[in-house]
This record gives sequence, structure tokens and C-alpha cells, in this order.
Amino acid sequence: FEAELTFPVVNEDGQTVRFGSVAGGGRYDGLVGRFRSEPVPATGFSVGVSRLFSALQVVRSPIVSGKAAPGPVVVLVLDREETAAYQALVAGLRQAGIRSELYLGASGMKAQMKYADRRGSPCVVIQGSDERAKGEVQIKDLIEGAKAADAIASNAEWKAARPAQFSVPVDEMVARVREVLARHYGG
Repeated sequence: FEAELTFPVVNEDGQTVRFGSVAGGGRYDGLVGRFRSEPVPATGFSVGVSRLFSALQVVRSPIVSGKAAPGPVVVLVLDREETAAYQALVAGLRQAGIRSELYLGASGMKAQMKYADRRGSPCVVIQGSDERAKGEVQIKDLIEGAKAADAIASNAEWKAARPAQFSVPVDEMVARVREVLARHYGG
């Protein structure tokens, strides 16, 4: 078998080329038999590291650019009976090309927010029964919220200000999440 990169790339001469094979492998039964008297079944696999590295540079992968990619947008689950509605929110984000995931545990909101922080999420999507009834979601920008937390002195002030959290109609969710991502990660 062989792993081949088929996307077109323009080289330094302005010609469109393909990277081609970056890995391959298969059975090598006869190879071991050259060095031992008995037949030995064998398999092998090899990766063309320099070619793969060049391809990662062309596609500007965070693996080689050193720039951390944002974590996924996490959709919190506040009402287990509405899991299908939360799954629809995640599906909408994913269809728009936004990395996202549904919180799958059975924890409360505080634990879910801690989970989103550990995942490096730029924002979370929150929809309780009040928001669902209005056809809205809350988007909480975790990066801006962390910055604002440094400036807020008391828990009461924090709850009153609700920094970096805003309500939007469900049909505007994707656009507003994109705005949050663009603000922190560009483009």
C-alpha cells in the first residue's frame, strides 16, 4: 500500500505539481529469508519525513508553524433530555467548518466550563430552556472572559457584568462564533 498526497501545489518555477507518495509499505517475506535459513513472514512501513514535512509547510499546519491551533468550540449540555437539540448545534458548527464538540459527561455547568478550558476552547455555546424557548443561544468567549476576570474584583461584580457572554438567535450562532474565532486567531 502507499499513502499519496494528491492536492496540487505550485512550485518555485510556477508549475502545478503534486507531492505524491509520502509513505508506503507491504509484505517483505523474502527479505528476512535472505539472512535466515527458515522463511519468516514480515511487513514494513516507511514514511518520507522530508516530503511530509514540506507538505505540512505548504498547508500551513500548526504542527510545523509552531502556532497553536484553537481548541474546539464546546456545546454545553444543560438538559439531558434535549441532547438531540445540542447535537444539532454541533452539527451546524461542523457543517460551517468550525471544530466543535458536544460535552458528553454528566457533570454540571461548572465542570463543563472547566472541561472547555482544558480543551483550549475559544468559546462555548450555552442553551438552557429559556434560550431554547426564545430560539437563542448564549456564546461565552472564554479568552475575553479570562482577560475581563483579571479586572473584576468581586464575584457579585462578575455575575452582574457577565463579561464576554452574549445572546444570539440560533441562526446567527455560526457567524457570531466565527467573529470570536477571527478576533483571537485572525482570518
